[in-house]
Amino acid sequence: MQSDLLALKNLGNTSVNWLRTIGIHSRSELEEMGPVHAYNRIRERGIKVSKVLLYALQGALLNIHWTELDTPLKRSLLDEADRCFSSPPE
Repeated sequence: MQSDLLALKNLGNTSVNWLRTIGIHSRSELEEMGPVHAYNRIRERGIKVSKVLLYALQGALLNIHWTELDTPLKRSLLDEADRCFSSPPE
């Protein structure tokens, strides 16, 4: 099955492979999980990623290059990711 993930802005082979390891194979699955949860699931697998991946995932869903995300949105994404990553699941 051909994934539509490679057609999204900001996503290349490596990031798509990371998404596949957490069960995301399509844009709709990424939308459903959300960029923060997807980013944290990748981190939980022990894959060393930078915050740029988080921004790239958000940009992919908005169809813009990650560098075009405004600073408050980037800060909000990172704060949420860090808060959720360090919090135990309920």
